Amino acid sequence: MARVKRGVTSHRRHKKILSLTKGHRDGRSKKIREAKSSLLHAGQYAFAGRKLRKRDMRRLWILQLGNAIRAEGLSYSKFMASLKAKNINLDRKILADLAVNHPEDFKKIVAESTS
Repeated sequence: MARVKRGVTSHRRHKKILSLTKGHRDGRSKKIREAKSSLLHAGQYAFAGRKLRKRDMRRLWILQLGNAIRAEGLSYSKFMASLKAKNINLDRKILADLAVNHPEDFKKIVAESTS
């Protein structure tokens, strides 16, 4: 059986890991064992971060809506209840965008939901 030398394969794999951990601090970007560990943890943080971003964005939309509604003399919960009662199916993302970028259209929606 022929002898298999694995230097090229492992070197390529190590280079890949080190390039992915470029920018990590200290040995985490220079030593293979530490870099591998750092890369695994970074992946876990990135996965969790994608879930947290959705939560954070929803909180932002609710804050923006709450501020815009308070200016109209309503509370957020009463506004959302009136939207549901009038069967106006706009989600918080769209409503927040309207409140921030198109306040006149948002006022029409508020008037429609409270009438």
